[in-house]
Amino acid sequence: MTVPALDSSELSRYARHLSLPEVGKEGQLRLKDAKVLLVGAGGLGSPLALYLAAAGIGTLGLVDFDEVDATNLQRQILHGTKDVGRSKLDSAQESLADVNPNVSFVPHPVRLDSSNALEILGPYDVVADGTDNFPTRYLVNDACVLLGKPNVYGSVFRWEGQASVFANGDGPCYRCLFREPPPPGLVPDCAEGGVLGVLPGIMGMIQAVEVIKLILGRGRTLTGRLLIFDALEMTWREMAILRNRDCPVCGDEPTQTGLIDYEDFCGLKPSAGEEEDMTNPFGEVGATELAERLKSAEPPYLLDVRQPHEWDIVNMASDGAVMIPLAELGNRLDELPADRQIVVYCRTGARSATAAQMLVEEGFSGVFNFVGGIHAWADEIDPSLPKY
Repeated sequence: MTVPALDSSELSRYARHLSLPEVGKEGQLRLKDAKVLLVGAGGLGSPLALYLAAAGIGTLGLVDFDEVDATNLQRQILHGTKDVGRSKLDSAQESLADVNPNVSFVPHPVRLDSSNALEILGPYDVVADGTDNFPTRYLVNDACVLLGKPNVYGSVFRWEGQASVFANGDGPCYRCLFREPPPPGLVPDCAEGGVLGVLPGIMGMIQAVEVIKLILGRGRTLTGRLLIFDALEMTWREMAILRNRDCPVCGDEPTQTGLIDYEDFCGLKPSAGEEEDMTNPFGEVGATELAERLKSAEPPYLLDVRQPHEWDIVNMASDGAVMIPLAELGNRLDELPADRQIVVYCRTGARSATAAQMLVEEGFSGVFNFVGGIHAWADEIDPSLPKY
């Protein structure tokens, strides 16, 4: 393919690249001709997008359907305070145009799924996965294998980050490392578990380096290697990954030759037979109804199953709440009343649902999950409470 030459402004802009023997003019033209798709405009996607734009990637595609939230600003450096409530893609486009107006930005304001993934990924040379959920990670992996596109992977949780390159030539894919997803709810997301704001920046920049090396055809990539970074201890570890010859997607005789329902694959949907009979063994209560119950002559026992540091940020102690972290609940059941309704809450309702299930299985009756958790209480009952 004939690539347009670098004009004088580009020669000046990329002067430090041009001085690198591994890049030079030919390499910079490769970058200018490249098309890279970033899945996610969040913590990992932010440094990825900024550095790839600055490096002179010719076409940057970005998939995201979310809006900027105040809680994003601690780590998602594509966006600023003025962007809260705005489409992440609109915010990203403005930021990237300021970094490098020579880059062609292609927004994909959709939720990536099995119906559109192959079409969206198809035109790009490299895909960088900056997602934060298992269904999309498996979807991106499988689509990259089927399309023959390298998948530059990154993930973060609390103080630890991981990076690798999957589906690159004869290298392994994500499923060779994690054949099956973890059980639903076992691994909390960043909203529940937290993440050091700097960490996505570090891992996203590593992903950007790998993308550039793949385009240049230079250096040793993370293909066949998982890089693990512990920011708290400031240590790096490396784990070898071998291609699984029996992998259902990239193996010698793959059994999956198309995209599947990844919500179902990750156990986030009930099976057809379970759907009709699926009912919670515990009750559910919303913020308004809970407020009325707390005013009654016999208010429910209000159980907070978050962590102590979350309780210190905001709690419902004034409404009689008692904190027992979910991890400790099984060993502290004797502290709970057997003769009162128990309403369990957490930040948004996920952990409390797990706790309510546990209480029912242990023989407690009159158990309710507070749907929406303390966030719903702040939204609907007491706006003075902080949200985190």
